[in-house]
Amino acid sequence: MDKFIVSARKYRPQNFSTVVGQSHITTTLKNAIRNNQLAHAFLFCGPRGVGKTTCARILAKTINCETKTPDWEACNTCNSCVSFDAGTSLNIHELDAASNNSVDDIRSLVEQVRFAPQAGKYKVYIVDEVHMLSSSAFNAFLKTLEEPPPYAIFILATTEKHKILPTILSRCQIFDFKRITNNDTVEHLQEICDKEEIKADKAALHIIAQKSEGCMRDSLSILDKIVSFTNGQVTYTNTLEHLNILDEDYYFRMLDYLQQQDLSSALLMYDEINRKGFEGDTVLNGFAEFLRNVLVSSDAKVTMLLEVAEDFKQKYLQTAGKIAAGWIVSALNILTDAEINYKQARNKRLHVELTIIKLSYLQQALELVNNDGVVSKKKIVEGIKTVAFRALPVLKGGGTGKVEDNKAVAEPKREAAKLIIQEPAATLQPIKPRPEPVAAPGSAAPVSMGLSSLQKLRQQISAQNKTGTAEAKIITEDELLKAWNVLLEKLRLKANNSAVTNNLKGAELRIIDNNSIEIITETDIQKAFVETQRAELVEHLQTYFNNRTLTYQVMVVEKEQVEQPQEQTLSRKQQYLKIIEEYPLVKELKERLKLELE
Repeated sequence: MDKFIVSARKYRPQNFSTVVGQSHITTTLKNAIRNNQLAHAFLFCGPRGVGKTTCARILAKTINCETKTPDWEACNTCNSCVSFDAGTSLNIHELDAASNNSVDDIRSLVEQVRFAPQAGKYKVYIVDEVHMLSSSAFNAFLKTLEEPPPYAIFILATTEKHKILPTILSRCQIFDFKRITNNDTVEHLQEICDKEEIKADKAALHIIAQKSEGCMRDSLSILDKIVSFTNGQVTYTNTLEHLNILDEDYYFRMLDYLQQQDLSSALLMYDEINRKGFEGDTVLNGFAEFLRNVLVSSDAKVTMLLEVAEDFKQKYLQTAGKIAAGWIVSALNILTDAEINYKQARNKRLHVELTIIKLSYLQQALELVNNDGVVSKKKIVEGIKTVAFRALPVLKGGGTGKVEDNKAVAEPKREAAKLIIQEPAATLQPIKPRPEPVAAPGSAAPVSMGLSSLQKLRQQISAQNKTGTAEAKIITEDELLKAWNVLLEKLRLKANNSAVTNNLKGAELRIIDNNSIEIITETDIQKAFVETQRAELVEHLQTYFNNRTLTYQVMVVEKEQVEQPQEQTLSRKQQYLKIIEEYPLVKELKERLKLELE
């Protein structure tokens, strides 16, 4: 019995032409070999399982091949190619940086670079997962990577380019590998199935390609598992069962129930899905992806983004023609929010059922409106009713207490409210008095009582307008200082807070123009105290100078601190020198008595 070899190793490409989905890189490498323009260091970066290490090995084998093909591929028959395939070549060295990431490992690699190849033209060093090297190992590698011997070529491979030092990146020729498309994956899987005589449905291979997410190694591993599971029969049904993927027929049926607002059938279908062992977040994510495909199918320009099996494409196109785009967009928003909040929900099943209920009644909540050819969503409101206020009877003024007595009172109040809302109080125009209604003979005067508040409002507005129209005082330094002192006295008496008044006393005033002044403080704390009194300060200054447009601004200007000279402690010798400077006879006395300083 032959030893089993997994497909990912058995069908690993042996030359550039068999690499799947990376033609932009293989073509560049072949042209570099043809024109003898090989760089001394390459960096292959990209997602997992897309062919980085494979291309590195093919490049190492091809440049040492003794008899290259006319297409500049390795011949696979010369001594160099045979020894490479057998794993006995001395010109190719592979290092796994994930487990050999220390400085000593890199130093041993650098020492090997000093020896020229015994056979062949180049010695190739392949460093896989190079982002796992430590910073010190990177630094030890820099000089050799920048100026290697002419026979040495370095090929670095990584899945995380952002973790590599910029000094390493600048010394390498960078190749970015892309994810393998679903169509390329399906074609490659079909070739392998034909070689292995495996019966596989095209739809099943498409599901495997979607599950692998652009990783060829994952797709080959999945194929091996399903072949073992089904004994060589890869069908759409057993692939869904093995990969735990929900059939798209469920989503088509669920969409029909939601469009028909058949909530009971939709909930029963979710119960059936739940009993099969599918988690709620899987259902939400799968249904959101399904609706995305339906939305993509609605426009012919973007149908190329529809990555589904060929058997389902026509069904998607037919479904997209029946459903409004506005409903799909709103449903996607609901599903996205539900998927985000799924982990936080305590009752997972109820959370998904509530989402289905929202989707079932989504048509009643939305409608599409066509405004001059622009389609937009509009909420449906069945009936907007104003709040009914009950008229209150007038208790004072001798009224009868009936609703009829309040009509004349309610109308002027509503008119006054409109005036206040239309314009700010500071810019209201004077209100012309209207003739007051005359009370009916034999009845009291509730109208005059109701108009008292309106009359007060008119008086206030007229007083403000008089203040604003009077001639404003010219701001001078003396007047500004008087106004500031008056404010400080008000604050001291009102708040009895010495901290506020002390901080305001320390402020400096400066006139910018007749409508604005500047308050200069020394610290941010002092500025904060000024800002706390902003409302009262503005009102006081505007009233004092009779100028409603007067404003101020606060600035912080720190004063330079003058350093005070510090007293120095003098030593015994310094004290003696200072004494004899003033009293020279002390020195003579010291010498006669033969005294010494301690």
